[in-house]
Amino acid sequence: MDHRIIHKQPRPGGAFELQDYERIRAEFTWDEARSRLAGLPGGGLNMGYEAVDRQVAAGLGGREALRCVAADDTVTHISYGELACLTGRFANALTAMGVARQEMVFTLLGRCPELYATVLGTLRSARVLCPLFSAFGPEPVRQRLELGDARVLVTTEELYWRKVEENRHRLPRLDRVLLVGPVKDPPPGTVSFAEVMKQASQEYTVPPTDPGDMALLHFTSGTTGTPKGAVHVHEAVVAHHATVAFALDLRPGDVYWCTADPGWVTGTSYGIIAPLTHGVTLVVDEGDFDVHRWYRILDNQKVTVWYTAPTAIRMLMRATPRNGTRQLPGPYDLSALRFIASVGEPLNPEAVLWGQDVLGLPIHDNWWQTETGAIMIANFASSDIRPGSMGRPLPGVEAGLLARGEDGRAEVTDGHVHVIGEPGIEGELALRPGWPSMFRGYLHEEARYAACFADGWYLTGDLAKRDQDGWFWFVGRADDVIKSAGHLIGPFEVESALMEHPAVAEAGVIGRPDPVVGAVVKAYVSLRPGHAPDTHLKRELLAFARRRLGPAVAPREIEFEQNLPRTRSGKVMRRVLRAREMGLPEGDLSTVESLG
Repeated sequence: MDHRIIHKQPRPGGAFELQDYERIRAEFTWDEARSRLAGLPGGGLNMGYEAVDRQVAAGLGGREALRCVAADDTVTHISYGELACLTGRFANALTAMGVARQEMVFTLLGRCPELYATVLGTLRSARVLCPLFSAFGPEPVRQRLELGDARVLVTTEELYWRKVEENRHRLPRLDRVLLVGPVKDPPPGTVSFAEVMKQASQEYTVPPTDPGDMALLHFTSGTTGTPKGAVHVHEAVVAHHATVAFALDLRPGDVYWCTADPGWVTGTSYGIIAPLTHGVTLVVDEGDFDVHRWYRILDNQKVTVWYTAPTAIRMLMRATPRNGTRQLPGPYDLSALRFIASVGEPLNPEAVLWGQDVLGLPIHDNWWQTETGAIMIANFASSDIRPGSMGRPLPGVEAGLLARGEDGRAEVTDGHVHVIGEPGIEGELALRPGWPSMFRGYLHEEARYAACFADGWYLTGDLAKRDQDGWFWFVGRADDVIKSAGHLIGPFEVESALMEHPAVAEAGVIGRPDPVVGAVVKAYVSLRPGHAPDTHLKRELLAFARRRLGPAVAPREIEFEQNLPRTRSGKVMRRVLRAREMGLPEGDLSTVESLG
């Protein structure tokens, strides 16, 4: 564990101030968090109502809700009142098309105003939203539409022809496809989104909604096995609202930018729902990633809270001059920034410190999963940061570490598990159920859902350790752990150490099967510009890692690879590296993007 600490000064302001961590945890209840929301006038709870209607009813209809930055940098402003009209139209359009309550509405869209109308109109009308990642290939799209019994899909004409049309005959229930954007001659079986919206009234009253009604269906990435559809209910908005204040320091009046793709859970929960429940302004970037574009948006839009991914941070780090000045690659003014956080994969210590040195703010890591529905563990605005740590559990969240069996997962004996009390010992991270955003099942897979729980704990499948002060440290996925000569080695720990070397831009670590030690730790490394992938550097990196990690954990082999396989959400796909190493089929690569 890294023992460096960034000390933070107490800062007043947030409604959920965490200067006194233990006291606030002791006093917090989810019932109290629920009371901070409006609730429906006749009783009940609805995510869309809390994000839109609540703000309009509070007199904030004229406040800017969305600030949409197009690819050419032109900006479209949408107020909360206008958002209510757009989402009302879509809700009425669903009714006109005969879509019943609790039926699925799928999106296959990038960041555009129509996405927000669809998402929030679906939620306001008590239908179920299922967002899909627009970079998926045709087969992953078909698989998820089929698993989710899709009847309604909102997408673009381009994405329809590329991702859906060839499999439409295999989706007999899909009878409503709405195409966003200019559509002169809609393909058979589709209609224009704009025409449907034009015919619908903007006036809409949210119907009675029970907190336990299904609201969201999020599919996991499916990088191993069949995708799992995690079911979330409207009550999850209680956790969305509370945790975005706890973990991201979000406050009324903020200009907030979440860069997560809307096809993933982060892009929905923290890119749309949670911030809108606080009445803030969302920056919506319709363009592709570009270092200077991102800095320009942070500067021009005066972003105050920024939530992004470690991969994006590392790409920004690559563009930082390595001449000792560690300054921004241009005359950008980031003085409006107050808080930066990261999620999607563990954040390396070097990235946290780079944020402090270059951006003027440390980057706060946090941890959660599709299944948890909201942030569970985080580094807080007023708390010290231990670079490399995922932080401490949020109020209302009880986390523990469970002793593992030979397969690396929590060992269950006669229905019971052993909770690790000592610091520094690796175990499977587990959570006590009961938080509002906890998933309520895997769609059509009761047995798979039941297998996630044991002895009153939700088993996350992630491995972690805890230091003596209560900070948690990510080790790796249980199925990624390398067992070498009797040692269980987390690949992330090795990757983090390698990335502290100035020549290394990114690393992916796997276990290469070995008949003697079980597995040899092998690292695939991409280099920063100006460094040659030669034998001398390879020896230097091996020695550097050995000094940093010790001989039992350090890699025995290094291979240079400038184009590491990664998902478009930023995670290095170790399964692909393992397949390549062993000469096995690489499986579905539709979610892979080489960003090296």
